[in-house]
Amino acid sequence: MPLHHSIAALPLLLAIVGSVASFSPSHPALLHQRSVGNNNNNDSSNHNSSMGPRRRSNHNGVIALHSSTMEQQATFTSTSSITKPNSSPNPWEVHKFGGASLANASLYQTVGDLLLRESAGRSSSGPIPTMAIVSARGGMTDLLVDVVSSALDDISQAESRLQSALEGQLTILRELVAADTDDDTSTIADEIEANMRKDAADILSVVQSLRMIRSVPPSVMEVVTGFGEIWSAQTLYAYLKSRGVTVAWLDARDVLIVKSEGANAGLGEKGSSSSTGGVTPVWDETMRRLEVWWDEVGRREGVHWDDDDDESATHSDTAPIVIATGFVATSSEGVPTTLKRSGSDYSATIFAKLTQSSRVTMWKNTDGVYTADPRRVPEAFSIASLKYDEAMELAYFGAQVLHPSAMVPCIDSNIPVYVRNIFNPEFAGTVIQGRCASLTDVNKDGKVVNWRSKKGVIPIKGITSVDRVSLLTLEGASVIGGAEVAERFMGSMADAGIDVLMVTQASSESSITVVVPENQGKRALDALRNTFELELSRSNVNAISLTDIPMAIIAIVGEGMAMNSGVSASFMSSLAKANVNIRVIAQGSSERQVAVVVEAKDVSRALRSAHMAFTLSSTMVSVAVLGGTGKLGTALIRQLNKQKENLAKNLKIGVCVNAIASSTKMRLGENGACLATSNPDELLLGDAQDLDMDALTAALEADVNPHRVIIDCTNCDDVANYYEKWMSSE
Repeated sequence: MPLHHSIAALPLLLAIVGSVASFSPSHPALLHQRSVGNNNNNDSSNHNSSMGPRRRSNHNGVIALHSSTMEQQATFTSTSSITKPNSSPNPWEVHKFGGASLANASLYQTVGDLLLRESAGRSSSGPIPTMAIVSARGGMTDLLVDVVSSALDDISQAESRLQSALEGQLTILRELVAADTDDDTSTIADEIEANMRKDAADILSVVQSLRMIRSVPPSVMEVVTGFGEIWSAQTLYAYLKSRGVTVAWLDARDVLIVKSEGANAGLGEKGSSSSTGGVTPVWDETMRRLEVWWDEVGRREGVHWDDDDDESATHSDTAPIVIATGFVATSSEGVPTTLKRSGSDYSATIFAKLTQSSRVTMWKNTDGVYTADPRRVPEAFSIASLKYDEAMELAYFGAQVLHPSAMVPCIDSNIPVYVRNIFNPEFAGTVIQGRCASLTDVNKDGKVVNWRSKKGVIPIKGITSVDRVSLLTLEGASVIGGAEVAERFMGSMADAGIDVLMVTQASSESSITVVVPENQGKRALDALRNTFELELSRSNVNAISLTDIPMAIIAIVGEGMAMNSGVSASFMSSLAKANVNIRVIAQGSSERQVAVVVEAKDVSRALRSAHMAFTLSSTMVSVAVLGGTGKLGTALIRQLNKQKENLAKNLKIGVCVNAIASSTKMRLGENGACLATSNPDELLLGDAQDLDMDALTAALEADVNPHRVIIDCTNCDDVANYYEKWMSSE
């Protein structure tokens, strides 16, 4: 790249890094929305001017509202507030769609069609004002992260990856807005494609400039990755426009103003749901800007009209639909930023509070929030309802439900949050609303009851886990004094920026163990050794250690645990029966959760056993039948099938035949799944494996179900030789 191009892009880069409110006029596209709509192209006031609000326009009607426009129009008095859109009898409803729901053109179409059905209203309620918060298409954020990361070493590779990301989005756009549509629709698609290509050029200019400073500032990473949401929102907008729908799209950077405790926190850890990096909305300023957007862009796009408008009667059967970007925002200093990884949930609840919505629906690919991870616990099922506090506890301890911070705006306004399946929209899913009773209120009764005495009442709502954690332990510090040890220990963790997930302390106050993310373990160990360097040299502290084997947290969560005895006993007993060793135990002060740390290899077995212990499912017994096609084996399987319902109803035992073998063939259930045993002979035809006793043994040992039975219906010494090995396996 010629040097003068890099120098030309440098002011923009420095503006982003320096967190200033004004940006290079040559690159306004990086900062402000380009919207597509029906504009008066002959209005000369729409052109750039050195005086007054700046607005960039072209003859195709593409407009970018600058922040200065928003500031100068902030005092405009709306004739119709966005909180009561167009005098609608129904309040707003907000829908959030993640990247997995927007992975290809077919899914964008599914999302668009679902929005139309939802906005049409339920029964006779009439049309519902609808706002959709969209994430980047599946995998886009990672692609843009790679663009930035690779720019330091190989700018041509960064350019190639950027082109790949762009073309992937444009392919979806072209597929949704087919070439044979009318001229107006084709023009919209062309304008959006031009927007995206201009965005990509701006991104390339920024990442090329990184070579001059030889580092990647967190703010630059946030600016670039935010374009995934910008492109995604425009793509869904284009599809709905092509269907003749009156719709507008909102770039959240134009209205959502936030402040952050960690200005240089960056995107946060991928997959993390524990924090938004201290990002909180500046509510008053954001609301003012949203009202201005509603009066400016909303009116221009046709989603905002007044009762006395000439065409108001034509809107009686419709409601406004707005497509808004998730994840992205603008800092109080005027710099584009993000709500961190998984922050689109937060975007949805923020806009729900701003618009005084009646509900928020988080669309996932599962039937709501499950009692456990169904990939690890096949018996898990959807939870009908949760309290806000329970949902936050589940999310904190690893459940891929909601970003914990996303609950806060809804708690403030008591807005129900629904978690539903985009592929099964008829299913009610899970509703999250209301607060758990405080300990003061719970303790007023003062009566403790064993939870098993409450027939049909389960004290917990779910079981979840956090993988890849480490234990950091300080031992033998009694000489120093407990209070000082705890203060210095936790202070060193805070100073090093370590996320402490759990804490446990010996009664002598001489030893403390904390649970930290595995990828922060080495940094935490170094910080603690530095803090107690003098004490270690004098042997006032015996040892500071970090586990070197993979560990995981398992937690049970539920409001019903308070003032109910036997809950922890049932939990611990279930782990003992599954032969799972507990390394750390902690109970939350809220009495809504109990968490333990176990070895990572035991997690699936522990989850299934605990799930069964609370009768969240029947006790499932894995059964392997050897000689299953002989007379004895066939008769046994027939009896098991006949007694399944009786065993489940009367003994709470489920039977899962997941392995069957003859003298020459065998069939194993994939990942321990149950086999259809109505006709055992057919199971051993076709692609059935040749009998391999070692492979069969490995499959039996890999079954995470702690309850396993092997029934030998053969008369074979080779099978009998494996008895000892089977009985001695864990």
